[in-house]
Formats: sequence, C-alpha cells, structure tokens
Amino acid sequence: MKRGVLSTCVLSFLMTLLLTLSSMAARAQAGPPETTAAAATAQPVATVAPRVAAVSAAASSPSSWFSIQPADEAWQRQLPLNAEAATQAYLDRLPPAVKARSDAYFEGGYWLQLWHLLLGVAVAALWLTGRRSVRLRDWASRVGRGALRRDFLFSSVYLGVATLISLPLTAYEEWWRERAYGMGTQTLGAWLLEWLLASSINLLLGAVAFTLLYVLMRRARSYWWAWGAAGAMAMLALLIAINPVVFAPMFNTYKPVEAGPLKDSILRMAHATGVPADDVLVFDASRQTTKVSAHVAGLGGTVSIRLNDNLLRRTSPAEVRAVMGHEIGHYVLNHIPKMLIMMGILVVVAFLTADGVLKRVVRRLSAKAGASGGGDVSDIAWLPLLACTLSVFFALTSPITNTIIRVQEAEADQFGLALSREPLAFAEGQLMLVEYRKADPGALEEMWFFDHPSTRSRILAAMRFREAMGGQ
Repeated sequence: MKRGVLSTCVLSFLMTLLLTLSSMAARAQAGPPETTAAAATAQPVATVAPRVAAVSAAASSPSSWFSIQPADEAWQRQLPLNAEAATQAYLDRLPPAVKARSDAYFEGGYWLQLWHLLLGVAVAALWLTGRRSVRLRDWASRVGRGALRRDFLFSSVYLGVATLISLPLTAYEEWWRERAYGMGTQTLGAWLLEWLLASSINLLLGAVAFTLLYVLMRRARSYWWAWGAAGAMAMLALLIAINPVVFAPMFNTYKPVEAGPLKDSILRMAHATGVPADDVLVFDASRQTTKVSAHVAGLGGTVSIRLNDNLLRRTSPAEVRAVMGHEIGHYVLNHIPKMLIMMGILVVVAFLTADGVLKRVVRRLSAKAGASGGGDVSDIAWLPLLACTLSVFFALTSPITNTIIRVQEAEADQFGLALSREPLAFAEGQLMLVEYRKADPGALEEMWFFDHPSTRSRILAAMRFREAMGGQ
C-alpha cells in the first residue's frame, strides 16, 4: 500500500502485521521512509570526504532547517581510531538546532502512536455500547442473507467508519505535519486522492481477512486461534509477494535506472553476492516526500531492490551504492522469509491471547451487548472487541517487533561494511538520516520505539569496524 496511508482499524489486524514487516521490506510504504543509507561505499576516503558538504547543500533545499557541518579529508585523517571517540566526533558535527528539531519530529511520533491506539480503542468501544454492533450485525444479516455476505458487509462498514473517524488524525500526521517539517511535497488534494485509494484497498483487504477469519472461527471452534494465525500469515505472505507488482505501481511509477557507471556498479555488487538482478528500479517518491529511501520488496520471484528518485538527486553515486549495498544485504540474508517466521510466532501468541480475552469478556458482556453468549466468540458482532484486543497486544509487544527488525537492520549494516570496507562513508550517510530520525536516544527509548538502530548506534558499529581494521 501507499506509505503510511493506512487506517487505524486495519492496523488493528492483518495490516498491523503487514506494516510491521513493511518497515523492513518496503520502507517507502509504511510511515516515514526509514532510509537505510547504512552500507559503506566502494569509493576511497579521498572521494568521500567532499560529499558531506554536498549533503548539507542538497538537504538545505528541500528542508531548509536541515544542514550538517561539512568535513574534509583533513578532518577524517584526524578522526580518532577509538570507536567511541570517533562516533562522538561525528555527532558533534550536528548543529544544536538541527538536533533539537529532529528530536521534536521523531518524538512527536511516539504520541501519534498512542493517539492512534486510543482512537482505535474508542472506535471499538463506540460499537460495543448502545447495541450498535448488534444492530449492524442484524442489518448485515438481512441484507447479506448468508454468513459470508453478512460478515463481509459488517466488516466493511466497521472498517469504513473507523477509517473516516481516523481521517483527521491521519491527515495531520501524514500531510500537515510532513509539510510543516519541510518534507512533504503533496498538495492536500493529491494526498486525499492517494488516501482514498489506499483506504479503499485496505478496506477491501481487511473485510476479506475478517470474513475468512470468522469462517475459521465457526469451523475450528476452540482452535480458531491456531488456524486464524496460520491464515493471517499466509495472507500476509501473499500480500508481500504481490505488493511490488500490484499495489506499489498504483502510487508511484517504477522504471529502470539510466544506464551508466552507477547502475553498472550496483549490478556488480549484486552479482558479486549472488543476487540474480538484471536491472535496478527507481520510483518517483518526490511526488510525496523529500526523504531519501530504498527498500527490498516482494517475496520469491517478485523480490526486487528499489531506490527512490530523491536518493539519486540528493546524494552522490557513492552514497547510492552505500544504500544499495545495505539493501542487497537484506536480500542475501533472506530477511523477509526470516521475518515471516519470527512474526508468525508472535501472531500465534496474539491470537491465543485474543481467544482468552474474548471468552472472558464475551461471557460478561453478552447479555448487555445482545450478542452471542456462553463464550462463543464467533459472532461477528464481537469484531470490534477482537480488533481492539489485537491492537493493544501489538502495541504492548512493539519492543519485540522493533527489536526483530532492528537486529536485521544491524545485520544488513554489517553486511554492507564487510562488502565495501568503507566505514567512514557509512558514517557520513548516517548523518543525513537525522533529518527525520532522532540521532541519540536513550537505551530504553531505542528499544521501544526504534525499528532501525539509532544514528549513534550505527555510526558506532561502523567505527568499531574501522577500529578493528586498524583504521584502513
């Protein structure tokens, strides 16, 4: 789906899982593009040094507040070999005003996560009070005339209402706030058109997912949670596989990078590591944002490594190779299949937890709500409660999902460093990400909120690599 244009209601179920994986597999889609300019370049230090000034100039155009103190080759020669001291030297180049605004932008996202969760809970509570959910079920039964049509109608209305209720908060987060920080490039009308398309897709997928889930609930009964988790992961794998060829082209145009030394060097990196790539794709993310981005998308035969036009325009060829080296690492290390396996375990726990919560709550509230009692959770009228339960579960377990992704990102960083052996270029690239990511969080803050290692963590890893290599 389009980056970040996802309804709170869909986040509460299957699309929650899709977005979690997308933060690693398709960063241009979910939330701010957590650009992984994290691998080292194939350029010698002498050609990398002037690039810092270029970053400052390029960044100051789309985001006038974002500029980095330039460094030259002499500064790099004087950089301490000690990893901690070298890391601090890089961070000291960030002007206080830049760091303060970056921190404010990123920390504001913490509150937005909370507001989205509370809004989802409020929507569920709204449906479960005053017999609204029961009346909607009864209407869907009369119109649908069959369990499948009833559940699809109920799910569609529920998701549609939740999407509309969340529109003001979504518009603030994804349009107004991005433009306020100088990174959004869309007009309100253009953003609304993309929001409408993405929301329609999400509503259809969510309604299908819920309808199939309630089929499993009625047939598997006590073991619905196991079959439901298996079905959710199967559908998630399918969505990841078809996203690059079905959904992504609805929001951006993808075309081959122009032939030349840059494209040749990227393909050489891919072929050297066993990646069967015969082309490199670029997409027009500048229609939506100024942020640089690249990502691995797809599964199996649809896997591809893509970069956006901002990356080509705002960075040097060496930096582009750095980003692509990191993304090649994701592919070579099979991070998407591994992520599906690890997330599958978490989803099983989520559904098992939901089963226990639903049975207890349904027994107590069934008489008042007018839905099926006796612990029977297969009544579609209890869908708001299921969605609310899963929303809270994934919110509370976000440190787990973020850690899973963060570890994979660190692995891709190390892959890129080992491939190119350019820790200084790696560190320079990380400074650019401070435009939208807090550079130096606390340990607990990084564990809970960061699905990528922080700027300090990534530069420190590069400087440790440099120190181990004797500064060469």
